[in-house]
Amino acid sequence: MALTTAAVTGLAAGGVATFVGAGGLATAVWSVTIVVVLLPAVWWVAGALRQRQFGADTIAVLALISTLAVGEHLAGAVIAVMFSGGRALEERATQRAERDLSALMSIAPRYAHRRLTGSDAETYETIEASEVRVGDQLIVRPGEAVPVDGTTVKEPATIDESMITGEPLPVEIEPGGEVRSGTVNVGSPAYLVCTATADDSTYTGLVRLAREAAAGSAPFVRMADRYAAFLLPATLVLAGLAWLWSGDPVRAVAVLVVATPCPLILAVPIAFVSGMSRCARRGVVVKGGAALDRLAQARVLLFDKTGTVTQGRPVVADTVTAPNVPADHVVRLAASLDQASSHVLAGAIVEAGTSAGMALSAPSDVVEVLGQGVRGEVDGHAVAVGKAALVGAPVPAWAEAARRRAATNGMITVFVGVDGRCAGVLLLRDRIRDDAARTMRLLRRAGIERTVMITGDRADAAARVAARVGADAVHAEQTPAGKVDAVRAETAQAKTLMVGDGINDAPALAAADVGVALGARGASASSEAADVVITVDRLSRLAEAVAIARRTRAIARQSAVVGIGLSVIAMGAAAAGVLTPVVGALVQEAIDVVVILNALRALGPGRSRTPQLRGDVADLVRQLDETHRRIRPRIAALPQLAEDLADLDPPELHSRLDELIAFLTGELLPHEQVDEELLYPHVGKALGGTDATAPMSQQHAEIVDLVRQIELLVAETKAGGSPETLRDLRHALLALHSIVRLHNASEEQNYHVLADG
Repeated sequence: MALTTAAVTGLAAGGVATFVGAGGLATAVWSVTIVVVLLPAVWWVAGALRQRQFGADTIAVLALISTLAVGEHLAGAVIAVMFSGGRALEERATQRAERDLSALMSIAPRYAHRRLTGSDAETYETIEASEVRVGDQLIVRPGEAVPVDGTTVKEPATIDESMITGEPLPVEIEPGGEVRSGTVNVGSPAYLVCTATADDSTYTGLVRLAREAAAGSAPFVRMADRYAAFLLPATLVLAGLAWLWSGDPVRAVAVLVVATPCPLILAVPIAFVSGMSRCARRGVVVKGGAALDRLAQARVLLFDKTGTVTQGRPVVADTVTAPNVPADHVVRLAASLDQASSHVLAGAIVEAGTSAGMALSAPSDVVEVLGQGVRGEVDGHAVAVGKAALVGAPVPAWAEAARRRAATNGMITVFVGVDGRCAGVLLLRDRIRDDAARTMRLLRRAGIERTVMITGDRADAAARVAARVGADAVHAEQTPAGKVDAVRAETAQAKTLMVGDGINDAPALAAADVGVALGARGASASSEAADVVITVDRLSRLAEAVAIARRTRAIARQSAVVGIGLSVIAMGAAAAGVLTPVVGALVQEAIDVVVILNALRALGPGRSRTPQLRGDVADLVRQLDETHRRIRPRIAALPQLAEDLADLDPPELHSRLDELIAFLTGELLPHEQVDEELLYPHVGKALGGTDATAPMSQQHAEIVDLVRQIELLVAETKAGGSPETLRDLRHALLALHSIVRLHNASEEQNYHVLADG
């Protein structure tokens, strides 16, 4: 910027001197301006030539030298302003950001609590992590990161390994088990014996791997230099021929002046800066124009599972209860008790209760049992939430079935005991993002040809998620080094785009052609290693960023081609003697104005292929989405109610059925009616076509019909209906559960995302 300021000042000062009649002073000022810009320009070009790179700057340097040599100082000063301005713009906005891993190091575990030697008491001192030695006994307090690799002693440890392995749910590590640095203790105090120093531990290895991956990435050639590689020899040949043909070196200078690649030096960076600005408005930070250029060229998408296409945190997916026990009752008691627990699963259970609109009670006499769970009293009931052993009673057959189902589907079980017996089992899992599948479809539409999931999670869990989002290939149970190898293998075939959010993804992000970090939750490690950071918690912004990048690159290329074409015409005129160097500089300025105006089109949205709902309609969609979240637990409880029908006593059966009808007629049907009458007309208009929402409207009709059937069957049951009535009611409840789940999932993926504001 200082160089640009000096060049503009020099050009203006020379103009003032000429205006007042001081021609000699003007010549001197312009000469100094040329030299001031020329010296660093020669240094930059020499550095590029040492690396065998012939770029757009080379032509600008030749033009500056030639104008100085033949005395065309005004033309040289104009070129100096354009060259320094373009260089400043490019340095500031388009140069590829260095992969600074300082933040990765800043969040590394810095301290450790080491047991004092020679003391029988449990006394610990706080020291630097680098001072820990193999064999030291450590304590990691709840919520702290593990400073070094070690093995557990004394008690089991509950560890969140998601930042290292990508596994979303905490793991229970028995005494003698390995604990890695960078993981987080989410249970009671963990006692470790150090097995590796800080320099040799897992976390430091990740940092080292990320640096090596970044250093091994291939250098990137900017668009301007790719075009200049063809323009430079043509310019030199034409300038030489003009000099030989006319015998006048000024003609050669005129050719060099109009050949100065200002469309490349100015228009291309301006287009990319505009595209970066457009991305920033959508919550996507792109670290330089080169990163945006590479993003536009990506053909293979590689992505992590946990926290990328999933929410990255456990949620209650289902509730299985004992006969005659309502699911709402179990969830409310468990959520009330877990308000007093800091365990990561407790937060998910509390959220399940509050999101369903339950009024939670304050627990009393709460006791946290190390490695087992929590027990206390809620509304006069003795409640226990945690492992099966904490409940105390033998695990009943229905609970064992729930445990097997959880294992099969990659879920975790939390047992709930009420008054000394097992009352329910909560099934928790990491839910797939609502916009994940749609984002993959939009990316394919934007030009991504292959999608690959790379995760540290188990193969069965990874395969299910990959199938749901439409991945072409899956690499499961990968270490950070394994992820880097997979990225490099894909990069050898095509331009790659890697998306992740955790510390374990940082090396892979650095190894890919473009690394994209989901940084909404503060994952600074991956954000620092990435070229692009999505700052909002929406995966769909990735598809937007790719579309913006492709449009920006097309506009930049168009500006470059048009600008070079006009420059070639002007070069021919200069070679024929029609244009003098000064006039040529002015012609080049006119060309610059044309291509810069074209480049600024990248600031606009373009012709979006993705319809959007805005204003009041978007607010309506968000309100309906909240309703989806609120009714989700009630819908999930329908199969359990269907199973319990035959075992419930008449008073309990009638009470449960009354609650069911109140929910169906008071919440579910009104919600679907608002969808159909207020939302779908706007959705249909946005999507176009004759009747784009017809399939969803038909599902509405099916839901209404099933609810009416259930109302009639409930009335018959309460009037003393036959076993066939209960059988039909059970079938109707299961059918309603299936169709509402499918319907809501379809809306969330296809309609609700249209309200992305």
